[in-house]
Amino acid sequence: MIYHGSCHCGRIAYEVESEPVEQVLDCNCSICQRRGHLLFFVPRQNLRLATPEGDITTYTFNTHRIRHHFCPVCGCGPFGTGTDPHGNEIAAINARCLEDIDLAALKRQPYDGRSA
Repeated sequence: MIYHGSCHCGRIAYEVESEPVEQVLDCNCSICQRRGHLLFFVPRQNLRLATPEGDITTYTFNTHRIRHHFCPVCGCGPFGTGTDPHGNEIAAINARCLEDIDLAALKRQPYDGRSA
């Protein structure tokens, strides 16, 4: 299935190929809690940007393994990139930034990122 997503102002637009999203990770780490991210993960090659990478601002913290990408205009954080425990490139997609998705229907899996 192809999902379309963007930041609030539309400067960062993308599509992501994924199985139907039914469950998301509800992380309590310092950034996810503050920004309200609901995440699901795909191989990095399944994320295709429709806007130039130069339009994206990136923030890293702590171990710097995850690159949190956001729009420098509206501040919205539609996705992040990094590696999984096996070294594979992944994308963490913020389900809140997808078009035509019923957030209330998603099962939320709590994740204690604060302690990880």
